[in-house]
Parts: sequence; C-alpha cells; structure tokens
Amino acid sequence: MKGRVVTAVAFAAASAGFFALHVTGACPVWLAPGRTLWQFLGIACAVLAFRHAAGILIADWVRWRGGPEGESRMLSGFVGVLAWVTVLGALLYSVRALDTIGGVAALVGGSMLGWSLQAPVSGIAAWALVTLKRPFRIGDRVLFPSLGLIGDVKRLDLMYATLDQVGGAIGSEEAIGRNILIPNAMLFSQVAINYTPKAEAAYFLDEVVVRITYDSDWDTAEQLLLDAAREVTPDVIKETGQQPYIRSDMWDYGILLRLRYMTMAKDRPRITHEIVRHIFKAVQLNPRVDIAMPFVYSFRKGTDGVMRGSLPGPSDAIQEIPLGLIEAGDVPLPADPEEVAEAEELVQNIRERGLLQPIVVAPLPGGRYRIVVGHRRYLACRTLGWKAIPAIVRSEPDAPPA
Repeated sequence: MKGRVVTAVAFAAASAGFFALHVTGACPVWLAPGRTLWQFLGIACAVLAFRHAAGILIADWVRWRGGPEGESRMLSGFVGVLAWVTVLGALLYSVRALDTIGGVAALVGGSMLGWSLQAPVSGIAAWALVTLKRPFRIGDRVLFPSLGLIGDVKRLDLMYATLDQVGGAIGSEEAIGRNILIPNAMLFSQVAINYTPKAEAAYFLDEVVVRITYDSDWDTAEQLLLDAAREVTPDVIKETGQQPYIRSDMWDYGILLRLRYMTMAKDRPRITHEIVRHIFKAVQLNPRVDIAMPFVYSFRKGTDGVMRGSLPGPSDAIQEIPLGLIEAGDVPLPADPEEVAEAEELVQNIRERGLLQPIVVAPLPGGRYRIVVGHRRYLACRTLGWKAIPAIVRSEPDAPPA
C-alpha cells in the first residue's frame, strides 16, 4: 500500500512539472502544431497517477465491505486498462493522428461495441421478461435440465440470476450455500422447471421404494408404509387433500412396494428420511414383514444367506469345482436367435455381477461330477474362461435339469 501511495505522488508531481514546461514554453519539443511532448507527458502522468490513486481507494473500499483481495485486483485491473487506453488516446491526440483515423476508429469501434453488447442487451431483455412474466420468482426452486443445475433463486439482477445450488456437493436435494451465477441472456435458450410455481411451500409427488420378500404379509406391509407416510406428512395431506397410496412391481427376489405421497419441494430430503426411518422401525417390530435381499455368491468368502424356505442342508456345502471335472452331458448349444440372445445376456450378467446361484452336481466315479441343475450357467462360465465354478454336490439329485 505504501509503495502505491509513493508511486501515485511521484506521477502527480511529474505531471505538474511537465505541464509547467508546456505552459511556460521552456525547451519546447513539438509533436504537432500547438502540441508539445511535455503536454502529452503531463497528461500521461496525470492518468497514471489517477490509476494508482484509484487502486488505493478500491482496495480500501473492498477491505471495508469485507470482500476478498481478488475483488480489488479485478477492479484495479479494469481501471488500469482504461488508464492505458486513455494514454494511447492522448498520444494520438498529441500527434494529431486522432483526426485522421477518427472515422475509421469510430466505425470499427461501433461495430465491436454492437457485437460485444449483444449478450448484455439480451440479458437486460431477459431480466425484463422474467420480471414481468415471472416464470420463477425470488425464493423459487428451479431446475435447468440442460445445465444439470438445481437451485433456489436468490437474486435477479440486470445481468445475472443468482441461485443457491441444490445438491452438487451432496447427494440430496438440499441447498448447500454455493452461489451460481447464470447470465440472463442464457435464460432465453434454457428450459426451466419451477418446483414452486404457486407458493413457497409447493408440493409434488414423491415415492419411497421398499422391496419385501415373497413370504411377507402383503396387507401388513402395505399398511406399514401408508401409516409411515400419514404420520410424517399430515400437514401436506391436509393442504393438498391427497392421501398416500401404493403401487407395486414384481422382482427377481421380492416385491417392490412403491409408497407414493405428496411432499414439499424444499423439504423433500427430510420427509424422505423420516418416512424411511418409520418404515425401518416398523419392519423391525413386525415379524410378518421382511425386507428382501439379493442372493450374491462371493468367490472368496462364500455365502450363508439364501431366501427363507430354501436353506441348504449339511450336505449342501458350496464348493469350487474345476470345470474340467464336470460332465455337462448332451446339452444342445443355443440355436435360434432368441436362445442366443438369452445366452449372451446370461454371460453378460455373470461377467458384471458374478454367479448369483451355484449349480448343482452329482458325484461320479473317478472324482468327476455330472450337472444336475445349471447347464446354461455352466456354459456361460465356460464361455467366460472360468477355471472353476461354485457348485452344490448332492448324492441324489432332487431337481430336474435346467
């Protein structure tokens, strides 16, 4: 700071000296009729003195309002560019070149100014349009799908719309306090989805998905989910008049119950958390409802978990058997396009998720085995180049080949 003060004073003193030489006519160095070198140097030093003085004032002002140092550097840089442009203009004026190139400069400058003002003019037009039409207002939660951005509108200025970003740093629809500036000119070309178009506490349909086992009591499970939604969202139900309801889908290892309910746009994460917590505690206390879990076989750790009603007996221990010791028998390879597609899909699933269910084999003389259940899984694992396959060894097969 002290160095900038000294520099500003030095330029001011130099400016005064050069102007004194110009006024007194001492040692004139003419650049053009009526215009001397001292006049130009006086103007240039005065401009540079102003530049450094303005930098000092800007730094003090930014510090007073609690702004970062980068803000004062940006503003000082802008003033510096204006100062050097002014010095260049003074030089052209002193040599009378400004009169010669004035017309061309005005034409080029006008074209550049018109081109550069396209976005600002569009921004001001967008600001006026949004202010009058109000597709969103201050405080609304807005989604811009093409930008992948959700935020709460904090401010709408002439040039920018300021959003408090929702999500981004966290996996939830909650405001995180990160300001995002969107140029107003972009609003003309962006699809905006307003989550809160009618009121501060706008509502929309949400869902929580719970997967239950096939031997759970359906009616009890459904009632647990509905009770959880009614207990957490009584005010929303009263305001909207819409009761929660259930929809369902069948899955490989359970039933998907979809609890659908009206939620508040800006309070969705909390409401979802409370509903999930209520459901979890209710399931823990009710033996008639169970959560379905996928059966996943691990090559290194083995597995103990299977669905109820199919627990393996003591003789059903899972072993890893080399493929070379297994006789698949006369298993026809996939022939028609549909069978080929199913076989390729099975290979892809096993490649990505592993073998979810071991095959069943029966022992043969000489330490070899015969496949009882799982011919297609065996072929898929062989296609993948596996050396061994998880299998349950049963002395007396009790299931048809598959």
